[in-house]
Amino acid sequence: MNSSATPSFDDFGLNRWLKDALDELGFEKPTPIQVEAFPLVRSGKNVVGVSQTGTGKTIAFMLPLLQDFKYSKDPSPRILILVPTRELVVQIVEEVKKLIKYMNHRVVGLYGGVNINTQALELEEGASIVVATPGRLYDHALNGNLKLKSVQKLVIDEVDVMLDLGFRYQLTNLFDILPQKRQNLMFSATMTSEIEELITDFFIAPKHISIAVSGTPLDNIEQTSYSIPNYYTKVNLLRILLKDQERFEKCIVFVASKKIADRLYENLGPQFGSRMGIIHSNKSQNNRFDTVQSFEDGQFNLLIATDVIARGVDFTGVSHVISFDTPEFPENYMHRIGRTGRAEKMGHSILLFTEKEEEYKTAIEELMEFQIPELEAPEEMEYSAQKAPEERPAQGATKSHNRNSKLIVGGGAFHEKKEKNRKVNLGNSKKAKKADKFKKPKAKGDKIQNRRNKKK
Repeated sequence: MNSSATPSFDDFGLNRWLKDALDELGFEKPTPIQVEAFPLVRSGKNVVGVSQTGTGKTIAFMLPLLQDFKYSKDPSPRILILVPTRELVVQIVEEVKKLIKYMNHRVVGLYGGVNINTQALELEEGASIVVATPGRLYDHALNGNLKLKSVQKLVIDEVDVMLDLGFRYQLTNLFDILPQKRQNLMFSATMTSEIEELITDFFIAPKHISIAVSGTPLDNIEQTSYSIPNYYTKVNLLRILLKDQERFEKCIVFVASKKIADRLYENLGPQFGSRMGIIHSNKSQNNRFDTVQSFEDGQFNLLIATDVIARGVDFTGVSHVISFDTPEFPENYMHRIGRTGRAEKMGHSILLFTEKEEEYKTAIEELMEFQIPELEAPEEMEYSAQKAPEERPAQGATKSHNRNSKLIVGGGAFHEKKEKNRKVNLGNSKKAKKADKFKKPKAKGDKIQNRRNKKK
């Protein structure tokens, strides 16, 4: 590859099938992660790539893998791609299908929440490339639906999220049943100590690509924040901001939990219901797919979501990401804002935080080494005194306090013991009972009684 200031895909020397597919997709020039990854992945070495979300990591590992990928009659997969969520499986499968349009390969996606037998029938037809979540892949391997003996290339995408979601156990189990001789590729938006530990344990002499410092946001994302006292005042601010449809043309509002998502959807429904969707893990798989597609197609221009779609899912043209709740883990903030400002377009991120959430905001700023500018709330915003359930004092704690205050009345017991509790400590009661039960009889009648006791 030449060292020109503006590299192009022509520098990759792609085979004509891949080049034709890229031309149809309209990609004009490679991103930095794609430029760095192409020769390293092709070399067959283990690779660890760290790059901000939205910089084209999927193309970065798929192009070099497909460049030398030959047709085989073997129906078992030779390329295995692991991702953390169902939505990401579907997205990558679609991207791979576009890249292999003129090649004789087949890709299959595996994820939970749908009938495993239907997927097993798909696998029977053969698949040279499999994209899967770790849990469902392991199920297919144990059931004998999928043979992993032919896997030559293992890709773990969004590995930081995968570990956050508790997939470490499934990953280590899969490493045990995969062929030892394989190329390992790991891509992530952030680098944590847990990822470094995983690399040390399972990767041999990996080559590292770091396009930006872990936690560095994209330069084309404008970040701002508002200090807001509580949930319902945040809702009032959202109503004001989202009225400007020309500015907030396509917006994702991230919340901390499913309950908050449902409540916010209900609160905003009267004003924005016709143009608003909602997605979280309690929604059915079909509902989640339909909502994602409707948002992508423009039927909705406002989406309320938990972090289930913050990780890797690629939406086109998202103008704004609003963090209604400040995430406790700063890496989650990085994944959220990565849904905007994609493909080198300008994006906007708005963070709402309460006094309680201010420490989370500080942790985010420390990770990014950047202080998020704080804006004044609009004058017309109404401040609400109403508190959401999670903002109210725990009722159990109040009851406990009242009961304790009644008990502080001076020494001694406050009530008579119940009859069953008036027992004298006889030392080893088990031993005493056993001795009494099997004591040596003094008369014939005692022998009979002992036998009866044993039967009891």
